[in-house]
This record gives sequence, C-alpha cells and structure tokens, in this order.
Amino acid sequence: MHMPSRLLIRVVPALIVLVVVGLQLWVRPSSNGSVARTPVAAAGPGTANLALQTAALAHTSGIEVDAHGRVTRLLPDDNDGARHQRFIVRVADNLTILVAHNQDLAPRVPVRQGDSVAVRGEYIWNDRGGLIHWTHHDPAHRHQPGWIEYRGRRYE
Repeated sequence: MHMPSRLLIRVVPALIVLVVVGLQLWVRPSSNGSVARTPVAAAGPGTANLALQTAALAHTSGIEVDAHGRVTRLLPDDNDGARHQRFIVRVADNLTILVAHNQDLAPRVPVRQGDSVAVRGEYIWNDRGGLIHWTHHDPAHRHQPGWIEYRGRRYE
C-alpha cells in the first residue's frame, strides 16, 4: 500500500526532527524542579545545525536547538516589552535565522556583521527562516536555559 507523497513529505521531516532533537538534546528535571542541561558533545557547525535545518524544512517550532553561523545583519533592538537585541545569522547556504536575545535577563552580546557565533535556544519557524529565542537563563526555572557564545565568552 502506497502512502501519498504529500504525506511522506510532511511526516518524514517531522520524524527526523524528533529523532535528531531527541539524540542531540536531553532535558532532565533536577531534584528542585528546575530544568538542567545534559552537556552536548562539541560538534562542528554542520552537525550542530542539523536539528535546526531539519526543523526549518519541516516547519517545526518549539524545539531546543544549537546553531553556529555568521552574523549577516544587525537589526534595531526590540524595546516593546522586554528588551531584545536582534540580529540575523546565516546557519546554512539557504537558511538564515533571527536571534532575539533578551537584554533584561542576559548581557548584550557585542556582535558585529561578519562575526561567528554559537547559539542555543528555542527555535520558532516562520516563512523567513525562523527565529531562536530563550538564549538566556530562566529565573523561574521553567524553561531550558539558552546562551550565545561569542569570542570565547558565553552570554546567558
């Protein structure tokens, strides 16, 4: 029995996302109810961006991802509500993402266009490539902490 090709196109990428993310990131609750990270082995940019690229292809949102890439554009800060530093990162030849970094919870990252960064946070898909937010700690310990690494320093 053949499955319709449209169904395969939607189901297979979603399954790949689940498998890759499950293997790449493990979240385990600590004894005090906060969320703790299990370290992810150091990986090259291609490996780290695999879950992100797969999520983008499958239009998946709400997953924790690691991303490596170059800053291609600095955007004005979003000062509506919580202050967010914003910049665009190219993570693949055909994929750029918006990084939205909460400056009320983490220090500003002094990135410039052309700089290399590593980012961990929650990916949200959109038709422009998507965005990563939650690139900082969560004072309420309800969300997995994220970060931005830039020139050997981690901003969280």
